[in-house]
Amino acid sequence: MPPKAVWALVITGAAGFMAALDNLVVTTALPAIRKDLGGALEDLEWTVNAYTLTFAVLLMFGAALGDRFGRRKLFVTGLTVFTAASAAAALAPGIEALIAARAVQGVGAAITMPLTLTLLTAAVPAGRRGLAYGIKGAVDGLAVAGGPLIGGTLTQHVSWQWIFWLNVPLGLALIPLARLRLDESRAGNARLDVPGTLLVSGGLFGIVYGLVNANAHGWTSPQVLTALIAGSALIGGFIHHGFRHKKPMLPMRLFGNRAFAGVNAASVFMFLGMFGSVFLLSQFLQNALGYSPTEAGLRMLPWTAMPMIAAPLSGHLADRIGSRPVVVTALALQALGLAWFALVMSPDVSYAAQLPGLIVSGIGMGLFFAPAAKLTMSSVRPEEQGMASGANNALREVGGALGVAVLASLFSARGGYGSPQRFVDGLVPALWAGVAAVALGALAALLIPARDAVRAAPAVQRREHAHSPARY
Repeated sequence: MPPKAVWALVITGAAGFMAALDNLVVTTALPAIRKDLGGALEDLEWTVNAYTLTFAVLLMFGAALGDRFGRRKLFVTGLTVFTAASAAAALAPGIEALIAARAVQGVGAAITMPLTLTLLTAAVPAGRRGLAYGIKGAVDGLAVAGGPLIGGTLTQHVSWQWIFWLNVPLGLALIPLARLRLDESRAGNARLDVPGTLLVSGGLFGIVYGLVNANAHGWTSPQVLTALIAGSALIGGFIHHGFRHKKPMLPMRLFGNRAFAGVNAASVFMFLGMFGSVFLLSQFLQNALGYSPTEAGLRMLPWTAMPMIAAPLSGHLADRIGSRPVVVTALALQALGLAWFALVMSPDVSYAAQLPGLIVSGIGMGLFFAPAAKLTMSSVRPEEQGMASGANNALREVGGALGVAVLASLFSARGGYGSPQRFVDGLVPALWAGVAAVALGALAALLIPARDAVRAAPAVQRREHAHSPARY
């Protein structure tokens, strides 16, 4: 690859690593945070979801800002916000301040993350993009799966605050590098969709708020019902807006493309099952089995290591045999790994019994990222790639936020923190829900057309655009 492409891969890979890492880096630190700052299960959920939710709902808006005002400029702005918010999280004096800082972190990540794929695609020659996506997928996969290990090690040997301080020097190094080594670019017809952003933000917040608080206040309590109904209504309004608005942040017509619809549905279900399961499993290792944060992180190392091997391989396989079989296989393996956990789980389960589930889940997750990115970017026109990248990342984060809320709700309904057996009583049904979600993702991936149809999609869309200008 040319030097410009290598620099783009290094810078966007490191920025993506930070944003992806902070999705799950707090999971093994949750017991320490609860001991230090206090808080109930609902507060612990919000330390994860405050980040994933703002990340999710502002991703497409962040991509649009980059398209309009300059992708490099907004990439640097997002890095600056993320770095400052990381320092604020490390300095948080209470659980409320930590949740607020995590929300601002999500804003910075939402501006930065969708632009990583757009900037990388622009810098890398078309023939090497499969390899570049594979390497970036390995880095993203390492960050997501390695979050529990990094968080656990820092929590035990330094303090939980250092899971946030870690971002500060890395962010300060990337900001000048991005200004010097990345080319500026814009989309000529970019337009901000403020009404769409408000609709989807309010809708997702209402739904997640209702799910998180359902067990504490009851599913039929006025505040939970109001949040769920209002959130659903706002999401319905967002979908209607996507059909009717001249230039919405997420045109619903994109979902008429089977590749785009299939990969995004698969992403939602995959992250729903994975995020919710990791949120609970990392706490199970400490609260039920008595491991230290570092020991818990080390025991998840097979899950961490597998994406480093599988993600680059998946990019190569997608180039050779097409993306659909790789995505379906990845999701099937992820579901199989979670099912193994559910079957062997007990208050005194041995590590040897857990190991096959860790390895299979890690392989499945590692195989997913590169072909999913390739499908997303190849199913739309070049000028829509920023929007498509933002949409895919947003929907994945929505899946993650819903996964934590839904699986934690199931856990609370059937179990709790009172004893190892109580934890297992809640964990097992939550894991089976995770299995069902990832299996649904595999079924959704079957909607993706064959390899030649995916490659033809941009040309088909250009012909449709030429004959149907009113669609915009």
